[in-house]
Amino acid sequence: MSHGARVIRTGVSSAGPAAPPSAAASSAGSDAELVDGAYFRSCAGMLKVAQMISLLVAFISVNNSQWTDYSAYSYFQIVTMCDLVMILFFYIIHIFRVYKMLTCVSWPLAEFLHYLIGTILLLIASIVAASKSYNFSGLVAGATFGFLATILCVLSIWSSYKVSCITQSTSK
Repeated sequence: MSHGARVIRTGVSSAGPAAPPSAAASSAGSDAELVDGAYFRSCAGMLKVAQMISLLVAFISVNNSQWTDYSAYSYFQIVTMCDLVMILFFYIIHIFRVYKMLTCVSWPLAEFLHYLIGTILLLIASIVAASKSYNFSGLVAGATFGFLATILCVLSIWSSYKVSCITQSTSK
């Protein structure tokens, strides 16, 4: 009974001399590492960190300011914190390679939909916060960082769209 194709790794290839044992061990060890160190330095990883920092600064700026409209700024705080938590969730998913273990979820599609909905809500919250700021410096700073996070999220939408939609359409 066959259970599919198996790949057997050896130190010797048919094309040339044997690879050093340290190179074979390091390539096998990279698959077993717990944390994906390359994602920290990747463009998508740094973009997520920049989004989280701008959302945190926006939240802190609005939280430590005088409010003129409770409903507008509480909405802004809820949207920024929910977006921050979801970006952190996807960041952890990528760092610990959970997407390889949970294959029942389309992670690129889930991330694309999160960014799409989160960016629209963040844009609305930033517009409302900017219109209600009344020249209070903390509220203006919060709205500004909200717009910055919106721009960074649009960049993530474009990159996740390229990964999930364009790559799949060209591979057929």
